[in-house]
Amino acid sequence: MKETFLNLINYLKNPILEKDNNKDLNYRFKIFFHILFISILTGIIITPIFALFEEMNWINMENHKVEEMFAGMNKLLIILTGAIIVPTIEEVIFRGPITTFKTPKSFKIGFYVLTLLFGFVHITNFDFTTSVLLLSPILVLPQLLVGGYFGYIRVRFGLQWSILLHGSYNCFFILLSFIPES
Repeated sequence: MKETFLNLINYLKNPILEKDNNKDLNYRFKIFFHILFISILTGIIITPIFALFEEMNWINMENHKVEEMFAGMNKLLIILTGAIIVPTIEEVIFRGPITTFKTPKSFKIGFYVLTLLFGFVHITNFDFTTSVLLLSPILVLPQLLVGGYFGYIRVRFGLQWSILLHGSYNCFFILLSFIPES
């Protein structure tokens, strides 16, 4: 796990277009689950900041667009939409083109631009206010980081792996949201 984390951090510092030639599925799933765990941990560590912002009346999480999108849907449709359809579309748009950048410089720029676009498109989940715009780098920090993680696995293993990782990440948090509050 530590090695995967360090490889991931080093990759995010200097992304390169290089596939992982190890095709062994046990190896790939081991790395996949390490990155899934790191992704979930990233979300869990950063998300409490949002509660603080809400407590200070800087943001209003009651009007979050994801909740609006899922309102009235049954749980199966929520999982289908949030863990399969949306991740597939987002990965095709934001991770699919990464490997078209062939030179080291263009790849690095493309990787970072697509990661930033992925992160900042999620600011549309919030009602636009001055506070939301000022806090936007923090509000989309989870998406910026996991977008980098998804990009890493996409380049190393292929687009289907980033779709699976993104879908699994979303599914974890969707299932967590189904736990009733006491």
